[in-house]
Amino acid sequence: MVLVLGMAAMLWGVGSVMGAPRSARWTMIGVLYLGVLLLHLLLPEGNALRLATGESAALWLLLGGFAVLALVYRKGLTLLRGKAEATRAATPVASDPGRFKEAELNRYARHIVLREIGGPGQKKLKEARVLVIGAGGLGAPALQYLAAAGVGTIGVIDDDLVENANLQRQVIHKDKAIGTPKVFSAQAEMEAQNPFVTVRPYHRRLTAEIAADLFADYDLVLDGTDNFETRYLVNRTCVAAKIPLISGALSQWEGQVSVFDPAQGAPCYQCVFDQAPARELAPSCAEAGVIGPLPGVIGSMMAVEAIKVITGAGTPLRGQMVIYDALYGESRTIGVKRRPGCPSCGAV
Repeated sequence: MVLVLGMAAMLWGVGSVMGAPRSARWTMIGVLYLGVLLLHLLLPEGNALRLATGESAALWLLLGGFAVLALVYRKGLTLLRGKAEATRAATPVASDPGRFKEAELNRYARHIVLREIGGPGQKKLKEARVLVIGAGGLGAPALQYLAAAGVGTIGVIDDDLVENANLQRQVIHKDKAIGTPKVFSAQAEMEAQNPFVTVRPYHRRLTAEIAADLFADYDLVLDGTDNFETRYLVNRTCVAAKIPLISGALSQWEGQVSVFDPAQGAPCYQCVFDQAPARELAPSCAEAGVIGPLPGVIGSMMAVEAIKVITGAGTPLRGQMVIYDALYGESRTIGVKRRPGCPSCGAV
């Protein structure tokens, strides 16, 4: 019997060296087994070949029986596994939009370990709906950090196209995007950065006719526009809908940010800025210039305030305004309060 087992091992080894598939090697061993079994059944007792291969056919029949049982058992397991996988694939999995995938847990781990945010705070971010007005200097960093932070639904409205002159500060846009709508350029970059967020681009100008319906789909608004007409429209719409407004502004070397939320006792934008200044007192970035990283500083601060408002962490800038002077590396915080008789929030 040792001789036969040695021959089987040799067949397996030679087949392996020659690169024969496992099925072919098992077939050769099967032929060897049948040959040995036939020798025991056909040759008389006492024959030298029978003596050299174990004398009795009963031992080989028993060994063959065990091999058949093992094959049947293995085949049965394979069939059962296949049926189980088919059943699992056919069974619909309940969708839970608030449930995190493993990749998301790893991505947001640095948030989750923060005591002020944790798992519940990150879940609030995932369920939040934030609208950003403008995909320019302030909107670009705000959009990038909101997407990176895992804000579940982010809307962005802007009617402008990407221009070469934008790229000095609007870092969400790339050179290849010149000539394309800013909202679609921003959407592509945000989705490339975080595939777990939903981005809603609106390539159009914000007007009074669409503002109320648009804002109704969101919980929080960030205003990064560069004209007072739109700022007052955004403010009025947020006040009417009782939606918190995070507003940023900048010029040359200086920027400011605040959270306007009359529903929580804070002033609205018009409480602080009663009316638009004369044009010569508030020139645009194209006219007065702006240092490139400044929008990144203020836009990132807007994103931080958004995360605080959504998660309840810390103290958002309600009733406060931070003013940052990049030229001299100074920042200061001033108090702002509601103004009686404000045309926007006086009745709130």
